[in-house]
This record gives sequence, structure tokens and C-alpha cells, in this order.
Amino acid sequence: MWEQALDGQLWIRIGFAIICGGVVGVERQIRGKPVGIRTSIMICLSTTLFIYLATLVDQPNCLRVLGQLITGVGFLGAGVIMNRGGLVTGMTSASVVWMLAGIGAAIGFGYFGIAVMICAIALIVLVGVQLLEGAFKELRQGIYEIRRTKKHHHNEGNDVY
Repeated sequence: MWEQALDGQLWIRIGFAIICGGVVGVERQIRGKPVGIRTSIMICLSTTLFIYLATLVDQPNCLRVLGQLITGVGFLGAGVIMNRGGLVTGMTSASVVWMLAGIGAAIGFGYFGIAVMICAIALIVLVGVQLLEGAFKELRQGIYEIRRTKKHHHNEGNDVY
């Protein structure tokens, strides 16, 4: 019963999940986003655990477990998306939730290099786009802000968000 808990491969996966989830979570928390360090680690760690357990119990059904995780995490991410006065927020946080589950799945299957690579790419995208938005003011105005401004100035009620 305890031999699985002492399995070195499990602990390696746990370590990778904590590190990858934590690194992405730090970036999100520094920016004041709803998916911070704890949430990021838990998403990555839980996905790692589900995949790892699926590989222990029934190898052929691992793809089913993965498919169900993708669906379930999609619902979790959808809970982060909000519509406030016609302005949609949380899309990046929702996509980060999904991406963290992907990293966790890679770790659960033992693909540590892929997990680290995707974690690094995600950080480059999150930080890099923020730097671009800081350098180019035009990038800070998304379609939602343009349409919202148009709606308020022209008082049109048929704009689509």
C-alpha cells in the first residue's frame, strides 16, 4: 500500500508540478491576477496526480482520463471569465488554467522536458506581451475596449461583445 507513496517517480513528478505551477503562479500573482501561486500549483499538481494514477491503474484508459481532465479544467477556467459592464475579463487567466493542466498532464505522463519547455514558453508569452503592451500603447486597447467606447459614445445597444 505504501510502496506507491515512496515511489521516486511520483516524487519527481510532484516536484516538477510544484515548480512549474509555482513559477507560472508567481507571475500571475505579481500582476494581481485571480490565478496565483497556490491555485497554479494545485491545478498542475492535481492534473499530474490524476494522470499518474491513470498510468498506474489502467494504461489503455489514460487517454479517457486525459479527455475528462481537459473537459473539467475547461469548466474551471470558464469560472474565471467575467463580464463586467460589457467588458470581458479573465480570458488570459482562464487560458493559464488550461495551460497549467496541460503541463500537469505532461508531468503525469513523465514528459518532464515538454512540461518545462511549455512552462518557459508560457512565461515568455505572459511577460513578453506585458512588456510589448508597456512599450506600445496601442496594444493595450483590445477589441472589447474599442467597442465599449463606441457603445458609450454613440449609445448603440446592439454592439456584440
